[in-house]
Amino acid sequence: QVQLVESGGGLVQPGGSLRLSCAASGGIFSISTMGWYRQAPGKQRELVALITSGGSTNYAGSVKGRFTISRDNAKNTVYLQTSSLKPEDTAVYYCNARVSRYSGSYYDTYWGQGTQVTVSS
Repeated sequence: QVQLVESGGGLVQPGGSLRLSCAASGGIFSISTMGWYRQAPGKQRELVALITSGGSTNYAGSVKGRFTISRDNAKNTVYLQTSSLKPEDTAVYYCNARVSRYSGSYYDTYWGQGTQVTVSS
């Protein structure tokens, strides 16, 4: 059973930073794309950042230049370094991974349980 476990959320003042981590485990053969999404109260879940197994990245316009996504393929872990946080960054942050469980098998999408990020003074 594949599990994604996030950590690193919390309360931070505007202008501050947090580093989110997400570790995947449980019968993984390979992982292609990993990413971070977020959902604020009353809003739809939105893409924050994606990273491929080769290290190519893609960011939402609202976080470009402030957030950095990275991954450690040996640890099946993806990170999101946030900086210059704004109140509008407040949301539950979810990690996402496309996982193949066996050689030659298709990729399924898995989600973490979410970690709360609150930006407030």
